Amino acid sequence: MARIQSLSVLDTESGKDYLAESYGKVIANVGKNTISSKLKNTDLSGVPGAGSVEAKRFVNRKSNNYGTARSGGKGQQAKAKAVTVAIDTDKELITEVEQKDVSLYGVDNFIERQVAMDEKSMIRELERDFFAKASAAGTKVTPKGTTPQEKLEELIQAVETVSNDYVDGVERDMIAVVCAPAFYGQIRTYLDNANHNTKDEEVDTYHGVKVYSSVYLPATDEAIAMAEGAVAQPVLPTVSNPAKIPLSNAYSFGMFYSYGTKAVTEDLIFKLTTA
Repeated sequence: MARIQSLSVLDTESGKDYLAESYGKVIANVGKNTISSKLKNTDLSGVPGAGSVEAKRFVNRKSNNYGTARSGGKGQQAKAKAVTVAIDTDKELITEVEQKDVSLYGVDNFIERQVAMDEKSMIRELERDFFAKASAAGTKVTPKGTTPQEKLEELIQAVETVSNDYVDGVERDMIAVVCAPAFYGQIRTYLDNANHNTKDEEVDTYHGVKVYSSVYLPATDEAIAMAEGAVAQPVLPTVSNPAKIPLSNAYSFGMFYSYGTKAVTEDLIFKLTTA
């Protein structure tokens, strides 16, 4: 696209398409570049626009002897616990800009810079809220070991060995650990040695468990371990139509988004906290 000099182009179909494409990339990148998007529960039902969605946990069943259903005239009924996730947080990233502010750089260059900043803002907010809710719902682990590797292993096993009406142990390939940078740095040497042959560009593994580093954990947490899908965070983004500010040479553009965050399997979240 040729360099745009005038904000008036935002009032045209091509300008609206340009903004829709630019913010469409933001939405795609937030879904691709956040740790929470890799871990969150997406098995949700309901109509998000109505203000909430629902996650269900099905109770484990025991097998009966052959003929039980025939003699009783019915089979076992599926039992499930419903968890409602309210989409109750409404946010906006709306920019108002004067023509004089973009004269030197061009409209498209200014929009590209603003879109990149909005993407980072959205990522920060969603990640912080996701891990804050996970931490609040998680159970604190008091490790017996003293080395970082020993503490990490105890944290993982806390999730791995959960047994209740809904789960009978959790496979390691379904567990993820998100570490604060300081704790991640303490286990970094081990991860480098363990993964040097099968290194994934984005993900390290510790004995089969995915390990991430994040600056968005609550300040008191060293690491949070959870089963994938333990926290739900539905996000509803909408690109705003650009608009001219009345009696001015300024325009507004940006996006709105609504979301909700809730732990749906609190029993599968554990955390290490600083002393």
